[in-house]
Amino acid sequence: MQTTTLSFANLHNHGELFANLFRARKQSFIVQNNWDLPEAMGMEYDQYDTPASRWVAVHDGTEILAGIRLTPTTARCGIYSYMIRDAQRHLLDSIPADLLDYEAPISDTIWESSRVFVSHTTPMNIRRRVHAYLIMEMTNAARELGASEVLGLIPANWPRWAGRCGLKAKAAGRVMDFDGHPSQVVSIDLRDNMH
Repeated sequence: MQTTTLSFANLHNHGELFANLFRARKQSFIVQNNWDLPEAMGMEYDQYDTPASRWVAVHDGTEILAGIRLTPTTARCGIYSYMIRDAQRHLLDSIPADLLDYEAPISDTIWESSRVFVSHTTPMNIRRRVHAYLIMEMTNAARELGASEVLGLIPANWPRWAGRCGLKAKAAGRVMDFDGHPSQVVSIDLRDNMH
């Protein structure tokens, strides 16, 4: 099992991994969750998949086991910035505007995590380990990018695993239901143990 943080600058070094991550996202979000999201060439994508973002993959060779996207809160692409802020600004019909308890920040030291998934093909007996690898690589990548905090709209069962993964996390918004998938904005404090 490997972890790789992909960017537009390094994706050429990783063969099919980047495309496979987007294929796995399609399987997870469009096929499994039945969400109405853009897709092309068997891949799910949106307006936040730009050179500003990074993508963390947990994989076995080129087979994707899990993934997550990191986007800086300073990102801009047309009218869009990052998902949580854009939802708060009423730019995203599918996410309630009251998802965050305070005004969405814009800071070089705060990144957003989104599109978190574990592939449905990942065997149950390794899912906990895959999830731990995903969170560990996400926090390492965010720290390397200069983040002291990550805001994420993630599954609402996060209190169950945050401590196990060594995260200092707290709720930053209410629990919302997305087609039977309870989710919540969470703030993850990366200031402790920064390298």
